[in-house]
Amino acid sequence: MPTRDLSGRALRLILGDQLTRGVASLKDLDPARDVVLMAEVMEEATYVRHHKQKLVFLFSAMRNFAAALREEGIDVDYVELDDERNSGSLGGELKRAVARWKPQRVVLTEPGEWRVAEMFLDWREELDCDVVVRKDDRFVCSRAEFEAWAHGRKGLRMEFFYREMRKKTGLLMDGDGPEGGRWNFDVENRKKLPKDLALPDRLRFPPDAGTMRVMAMVEKRFPDNFGTLDGFGWAVTRSDAKLALSEFIRVALKDFGDYQDAMKSGGPFLFHGLVSPYVNAGLLTPMEVCEAAVTAYEKGEAPLNAVEGFIRQIIGWREYVRGVYWLKMPEYREANFLEATRKLPDLYWTAETEMNCLANCVADTRDRAYAHHIQRLMVLGNFALLAGIAPRQVQDWYLLVYADAYEWVELPNVSGMVLFADGGLLGSKPYAASGAYIDRMSDYCGGCAYDVKQKTGAKACPFNYLYWDFLARNEKKLVGNQRLAMPYRTLERMTPERIMEIRSDAGRFLESLPATYEG
Repeated sequence: MPTRDLSGRALRLILGDQLTRGVASLKDLDPARDVVLMAEVMEEATYVRHHKQKLVFLFSAMRNFAAALREEGIDVDYVELDDERNSGSLGGELKRAVARWKPQRVVLTEPGEWRVAEMFLDWREELDCDVVVRKDDRFVCSRAEFEAWAHGRKGLRMEFFYREMRKKTGLLMDGDGPEGGRWNFDVENRKKLPKDLALPDRLRFPPDAGTMRVMAMVEKRFPDNFGTLDGFGWAVTRSDAKLALSEFIRVALKDFGDYQDAMKSGGPFLFHGLVSPYVNAGLLTPMEVCEAAVTAYEKGEAPLNAVEGFIRQIIGWREYVRGVYWLKMPEYREANFLEATRKLPDLYWTAETEMNCLANCVADTRDRAYAHHIQRLMVLGNFALLAGIAPRQVQDWYLLVYADAYEWVELPNVSGMVLFADGGLLGSKPYAASGAYIDRMSDYCGGCAYDVKQKTGAKACPFNYLYWDFLARNEKKLVGNQRLAMPYRTLERMTPERIMEIRSDAGRFLESLPATYEG
């Protein structure tokens, strides 16, 4: 029990994705009197059945963050998952801590997820003290600023928002215009990986004794969760996360732009940043990551197309999807514009499929709690879109399998970008593609049981007939989309017999996929 008087002082709750020393709820902390509360709770560990590596990463990072605060002389009230007194919920642990410490106020930073924000409202009613909720100023664009930007717009295109963020931050700006005379170098960032291009070794972090203890706890408490802990290599401290950022800047950033859309069997990381888990959990901040990349450009260590493409993902896309999430929730998660209803196939859990691209991407996800954005969008997501898988099932899968996934970033990406479930709020067209795209951007097709050149039949790449089946199945909803005018003209020229063959192949293939596994 506490032995010092905390009257007039604050209990400060830090969530698992708020592991930033400068987070709003800690900025005026008085180490002599205030208490920081952190808690590992089953409620957060089980609202979806998170990947084992995601649980280990977050629990270990939380424990290390608490240790760093204690080294400053800050009193941290930390509740571990296995504490027999643990109530199992954030609300329960907050109530217990208020009873222990009897603070005048509880100080919080606004949460990233809608369901947790709803909890905050309950706490204001239930706690016998003031509850102060502060804005999360780690983001470049506040929720209110995004709402003001979106007001009155017919479409919410990221490109225009991104330009405003460039101007606001000053990143890659030349006076009032963009560095290099262009806002976006995406057209230069779509090269296929040359066969003889050497991939850099990427820095991974073998688990220390504390992380090993967390790994044992996760294996014991969550034995049936998706994923493996073999080869766990995520940083779990800010110092190691900074090393990971420095290593990316040094060995990979210069080639990131050219090959960010490329895919390779046995090459899950390629030239990607591998910093999104750290940024989303708070071990790194968005601006320090962007500034490190821009510094490399200014020193001549990385080309403009690479640095622009990298910061666009952070101050552009990341900020944008967060704004859309808070603008459109809670209705947004129920959107199903294409009325998709199929169950998620077991292959998303088992990686057991003769489609080499899917087998590789699911295996990468299982083994590392990671896949890069083109794997997520144009293989795993493209298949879910073409197959007509129910949005809520796809949303839950993406939320639980990746170390960087939180609903605020996952839901708009899946609902809007992957599945076109929002009817075009985020994307101007569905990101649907045949096997030709995957063949062009990867080496997956060379080792596949299916033939990417065949359009129909038992040996044809399923992406080929699924693509045309998707367009035919959703013609009434999509035919008016100007960006789909060319494929719909092609579909119109097909004979009824040809279309019937395509629909038959697609139906037979989809019905052959088991969909019984719960993850």
